[in-house]
Amino acid sequence: MQLSSRTDASRRSRLALFLAVMGPGLVAMLADTDAGSVVTAAQSGARWGYHLLLLQLVLVPILYLVQELTVRLGVATQKGHGELIRDVFGPSWAWLSVSTLMLACVGALVTEFSGIAGVGLLFGVSPWLTVPVFVVLLLAVVYTGSYRRVELAAILMGLGEFAFLGVAVAAHPDPGLITSDMLHFPLSNPRYMFLLAANIGAVIMPWMIFYQQSAVVDKGLTAEHLRSARVDTALGAVLTQLVMAAVLVGTAATIGTANPRAPLNTVQQIADAITPFLGISVGRMVFSLGMLGASLVAAIVVSLTAAWGLGEVAGYRRSLAHRPLEAPWFYGVFTASLLLGAAVVLSGVNLVNLSVAVEVMNALLLPLVLGFLFQLARRALPPPYRLSGAYGWTVGAVIVLTTAMGLFAGLAGILG
Repeated sequence: MQLSSRTDASRRSRLALFLAVMGPGLVAMLADTDAGSVVTAAQSGARWGYHLLLLQLVLVPILYLVQELTVRLGVATQKGHGELIRDVFGPSWAWLSVSTLMLACVGALVTEFSGIAGVGLLFGVSPWLTVPVFVVLLLAVVYTGSYRRVELAAILMGLGEFAFLGVAVAAHPDPGLITSDMLHFPLSNPRYMFLLAANIGAVIMPWMIFYQQSAVVDKGLTAEHLRSARVDTALGAVLTQLVMAAVLVGTAATIGTANPRAPLNTVQQIADAITPFLGISVGRMVFSLGMLGASLVAAIVVSLTAAWGLGEVAGYRRSLAHRPLEAPWFYGVFTASLLLGAAVVLSGVNLVNLSVAVEVMNALLLPLVLGFLFQLARRALPPPYRLSGAYGWTVGAVIVLTTAMGLFAGLAGILG
């Protein structure tokens, strides 16, 4: 009886520890399935059916391998990604890295606010109302909360993404067609290769690497939390790719089957193409919930990443533990990022084309992003956590193959 009681207490203790640690990985992964990623997956399903579905599953372990390195670097060094690059490779390389980060962040924020504007237009609400309202909401969440409160708000917003799982089920996909399509890869087609690169760039993004490492440090996680943080990251990797797969399946079973040449230049056109198969009101509401959740959680993560990443290289105070007057540059960069993304969207932009282009850009940045990450894991970590041995070679091989595929597909799509 005593042994059973001790076992139950131990399980409760492990669960409590996991719940306390959980957050950075889950938030990073929910943000990974942002508006741009949703649009990319929707385009993939509409244009190519299930031909890119297997890629979503293959990317699960790759995503985990990459993000686990950020967790390891964060808990073992207690430094953010930009700060480590500066310390190990010097200021010039750090500024180059953070410059590509800021480019990726601005591109991502434009897609997030385009997603929010598109959801408003579905219900006849002008972007000039929806975008400013949500900018104020996001500012309020960050300006008035600690890291834990901001993290909880981001998770709650991101839960809306799971509405896409309902879309996939309601679309009644054909299992036989899924099996035949997902094992066929038209690699000679430049348009297919362009979307293949976009899907890789939609999953492995520069700002995710910076965000999760900074979030681990800001949350106060240490080496004793590494195991739970890895579980958090693995859970997030599975969930985010399930959402991506669900969007692809939902569009492949509807637009891809009935009208693969349907114009998909706006969020409204994607929603309007799907909803006749699901019921106008329910389908529109479910799609809007998923898109809004994806856009909001990513907008918080991307703007915080910009503020953290720039601060790690520039050296200003950068923590949600500080109030705005204590860390004016941190909150200033966060605010400026949101306002810049919102301003570009309000100026008028093609969401779908821009979103796919941003993801392809992410794929083309992989050599720099993953190269720094791999070298830091080999050089900046203390011996017990350093990337080495068979696992180190495995991670290195995965990074080289992923980078090569992203570059090859992206360039083939652009030049073809």
